[in-house]
Amino acid sequence: MRGSPYLMPMFADSHCHLNYPGLVKDQRAVIDRARVRGVTEMLNIATREADWDAIVATADREPDVWASVGIHPHEADAHPDVDTARLIDAAEHARVIGIGETGLDYFYDHSDRERQRRSFRAHIAASRETGLPLIVHTRDAEDDTAAILAEEMGRGAFTGVIHCFTASAEFAAKALALGLYISISGIVTFKNAKVLQATAATLPGDRLLIETDAPFLAPVPHRGRPGEPAFVADTATFLAALRGARVEHLARETRANFLTLFDKAAA
Repeated sequence: MRGSPYLMPMFADSHCHLNYPGLVKDQRAVIDRARVRGVTEMLNIATREADWDAIVATADREPDVWASVGIHPHEADAHPDVDTARLIDAAEHARVIGIGETGLDYFYDHSDRERQRRSFRAHIAASRETGLPLIVHTRDAEDDTAAILAEEMGRGAFTGVIHCFTASAEFAAKALALGLYISISGIVTFKNAKVLQATAATLPGDRLLIETDAPFLAPVPHRGRPGEPAFVADTATFLAALRGARVEHLARETRANFLTLFDKAAA
C-alpha cells in the first residue's frame, strides 16, 4: 500500500554522537524520530574514555543502537594512558562493534601531533587484535593518515572506514586500495561541496556508507539545526540523485555495507 512503513527505505547511520550535548537530553525522542524515517541501525561513537560507559549503556537500552570505544585525536593529549590493551578490554562488550573514532586532525591541532599518531597506532592495533573495524577521522592530515594506514596494514590486516569523508579523490583511492570503506555525511549536500560531490558520485557502491555525525553537519534542508540520525535519510536522498540511483537502492546498498563491515552487529 502506498505510504506503508513496510515499503520505507531502511537506513544505517554509521556515525552519530547520541550522548553529545544537543542530543543527549532528548535522546529517546531523537532515536524515535530516526525510527520514523526508517533508520534501523545507529552507531553511537565514542570520543573520550569518560563517555564510554554512557555510550554503551545507550546501546544496551536501545536494540537498534550500537557503540564504539575510542579516543578522538582532539583528546589524545588528555588520554595518554589509553592504550591498545584498554581498548581491547572495553571492546569485549557485546554492543561494542567498532574501534574509534581515532585518527589525525592537523586542522585544529588540539593535541600534539606525535601523541595523535601514537594514539592512532594503538587504535589500529586494537582493531587488528579484536577484528572490529577502525573508525578513522582525518582532517588536513591526508599524507600522514595514508602513510600510517598503509604501514600498519603491512603489519597485519584490519578493516575500517574513513568517516565523514572530505578528503581528496587521491586519498579516497588510497583508502579503497587498502580495503577500507568511505562514509559520506551531510556535508555532501552543501553548496560549496562540489569537489566532494564529484568524488562521492564515483565511489564504488560496495564500499560506501552514509552517516550524520550528529549533532554536527545537519544536511540541507536542516542547516542551522542540530543534526539527528533521522537526517541520514536526507543525505541518502541527495547522494542517490548525485549517483543517478534510486534512494531505495542506495539505502539498501549502504545498509548492507554497514552490516558487512560491522559484522558484529549482524551476528
